[in-house]
Amino acid sequence: MSKLLVNKYNVAGPRYTSYPTVPYWNQESFSSKKWQQVVSQSFSESNSKEGLSIYIHLPFCESMCTFCGCNKRITKRHDVEHPYINAVLKEWALYLDLFDEKPVIKEIHLGGGTPTFFSPEHLQLLINGILRSSILAKDYQFSFEGHPNNTTKEHLQALYDVGFRRVCYGVQDYNLTVQKAINRIQPFENVKRATQTAREIGYTSVGHDIIFGLPFQTLEHVKETISRTQELLPDRLAFYNYAHVPWIKGNGQRGFTDSDLPSVSLKKEQYELGKQWLTNIGYTEIGMDHFALPTDALYQSMVSGSLHRNFMGYTPLKTQVMIGLGVSSISDSWYGFSQNVKGLESYYNLLKDKILPISKGHILNEEDQIIRTHILNLMCQFKTSWTTNDLYFENLPQVLASLQEMEKDGLLNIKTNTIEVTKKGRPFVRNICMAFDMLLQRNKPKTQLFSMTV
Repeated sequence: MSKLLVNKYNVAGPRYTSYPTVPYWNQESFSSKKWQQVVSQSFSESNSKEGLSIYIHLPFCESMCTFCGCNKRITKRHDVEHPYINAVLKEWALYLDLFDEKPVIKEIHLGGGTPTFFSPEHLQLLINGILRSSILAKDYQFSFEGHPNNTTKEHLQALYDVGFRRVCYGVQDYNLTVQKAINRIQPFENVKRATQTAREIGYTSVGHDIIFGLPFQTLEHVKETISRTQELLPDRLAFYNYAHVPWIKGNGQRGFTDSDLPSVSLKKEQYELGKQWLTNIGYTEIGMDHFALPTDALYQSMVSGSLHRNFMGYTPLKTQVMIGLGVSSISDSWYGFSQNVKGLESYYNLLKDKILPISKGHILNEEDQIIRTHILNLMCQFKTSWTTNDLYFENLPQVLASLQEMEKDGLLNIKTNTIEVTKKGRPFVRNICMAFDMLLQRNKPKTQLFSMTV
């Protein structure tokens, strides 16, 4: 990744966990009634063939991590657990009313916040409440995000007993100076204990999240973190650039100043060092920012061409319907998106009145669906094509014209009806996807909405 290319393409851009991206959702054409209609339609089309996925947002944390851009509620009071779980199960019941048969559950992911803020008993209560009204798919996969400091053996065992086989731990960086800056103090010993305990219990995939571009982070810090990671050899890794978006997340990302962040050139070195080291010790790059060992399902899905990307990130399983439960959760019916209210009080009040707690959404038109497919192909397979009319859209010639400069720079190859991202172009896949993003092209933001692409 040359310095010239970094300077040229380091612009603000979406991470494309969806298309259209949230800032470009059309609120005027969206309603809760329309959302319920497209959920019912999509469920009827896909439930028996592939089942559905569920993302559950558990927002509570005992302390604020200043690198985090997630929706969370900071508290040390654990009496908040039971009311929240009851509310999530009420929301699930409202979705059950939209389905014409028992849902087949293919995937559950617990995110946060800190899912392990909740007691093992409450987590079991939550999952059993979901499963009681459902059927498990044969190839189901359940996963959760664990905090190494508070994920106990009891947590791991309780979730294993209800079907969980994958856990991902947020490591970020092992250097104490960096940890103090992001208010996330966790010794290597805690990560080692949590990783080994999961494996002893029987978890088949243990993942670690590592971030570069953090405040005060040097090249040596990244070396140290990946060296320690090599000792534990997690099955998969997310190695990604810190998204500095304080204009969206308020004081949560202002625990340090902009001058404390690494320069663009240093971030480039951190990325290249990390990527090379991870490759040398046996990992394969999967999509954008992810790495996996050949034994992991994420790697196998890339080889088979079934890798998928949604609001939960990369996943080996594709479902047409993904239901998001809990505050701020986003749902995907394939024909539309919806996001829940972000405030706990609003969430509780709406559910008390048996109203789906939706704050906004978007119903996809025909162009949206075509472009979404191209962006998914690029993000998951680093290529896309329009060999059939159903993947051609009116502005495709304009897109191809705008990509010619990137082709000259060696980032991609444009053929008669195919685009393939080169190895050199993979770090710039977000930029390539932006050329397809017609909503972004037609309405350039006047203020910064997204993190930088490099």
